[in-house]
Amino acid sequence: MRYCKKCVMPDTKPDLSFDKEGVCDACSSAELKNTIDWKARETEFEVLVRTFKNKDSSKYDCIIPVSGGKDSHYQAYMARQYGLNPLLVHFEPTMRTELGLKNLENIRQFGDVVELRKNPEVYKKMGIEGFRRVGDHEWPNHIGIFTFPVRLAVAYKIPLIIWGENSQLEYGGPKAARMKNTLDRRWLEEFGGLLGLRVEDMVGVEGITKSNLAPYLYPTDEELKAAGITGVFLGYYFKWDARPQVELMQKYGFSVKDGDPVEGTYTNYENLDEATVAVHDYLKFVKFGFCRATDHVCLDIRNGRITREEGIALVKQYDGKRPHKGIADFLKYSGMTETEFDTIVDSFTDKALFVTDESGKLLRDGSGNLQLKEKLI
Repeated sequence: MRYCKKCVMPDTKPDLSFDKEGVCDACSSAELKNTIDWKARETEFEVLVRTFKNKDSSKYDCIIPVSGGKDSHYQAYMARQYGLNPLLVHFEPTMRTELGLKNLENIRQFGDVVELRKNPEVYKKMGIEGFRRVGDHEWPNHIGIFTFPVRLAVAYKIPLIIWGENSQLEYGGPKAARMKNTLDRRWLEEFGGLLGLRVEDMVGVEGITKSNLAPYLYPTDEELKAAGITGVFLGYYFKWDARPQVELMQKYGFSVKDGDPVEGTYTNYENLDEATVAVHDYLKFVKFGFCRATDHVCLDIRNGRITREEGIALVKQYDGKRPHKGIADFLKYSGMTETEFDTIVDSFTDKALFVTDESGKLLRDGSGNLQLKEKLI
């Protein structure tokens, strides 16, 4: 593994590239953000608002997909600040937490909320199939959060959808995607967490029919064109930085996690709505050798809050640890045994990255943690 010279992101991250000095493209993007004329971008947003604001004040101007988390609070708040009347659209998570419900209730101050309460049995079948086939039980959740708001936009004829950050700009990815300001079907299929699996592949899994999959089927190009749908990233118009946005949203009632940080990282403000998301993050670790703490460390380094040396210490302390609570919740949800769970996890683990014995068996410490062969110095 090769690590970025400025942050701590390894070159195993999909779609990440390094320049000849050994700097990742996410760090290059962070520097680029400091050269952007954000006042001019704000003016672009004001033009967008004028273009899409409905002349009938009793109608919605835009749709904002929301989880109830920090980003969606900020998106809804900013829409209100610029005079838009948003419809907030929520896709029910896998296992909702009490804190997640509290924050979802709080976001209603910024607009009406429409929630899809999914068919739990169909969703569970899809989640377990996603876990077995592509190593991600949150696979149907990715589909739902990126598809249901678009379906609603078409159905209600609300042409503007305001998403949050452009993840390729914030975390690294192809230059064309980093500079792109639209989220469409192509973005979903390349970056939306489908992992090569398509919704239609779920037909026949444990009796799932195509009619069961209606909420997960993206509108056709003809439907999108007829409704004039435009999906934009708010992070294109305003410089994105999670921590000051969290501080601002706390003034409007957003709640962070009390006590210990979120499992798998050192922060307390992200992934608060879903009880099993640490399992999703852990699968990223076994596949690519880095996890949520690395993501957060890199953002804090790029935004000048910590040094690379401080980031290395945080990665060593928090990254890739076996998420015992998240696993326990997932086993309860899925009905799997821990042995079944570990067998599937091991099948997706890149053994080239981790310490094994002479027979090729993965070695774990007393807490069940894998050991990377290549470590940050």
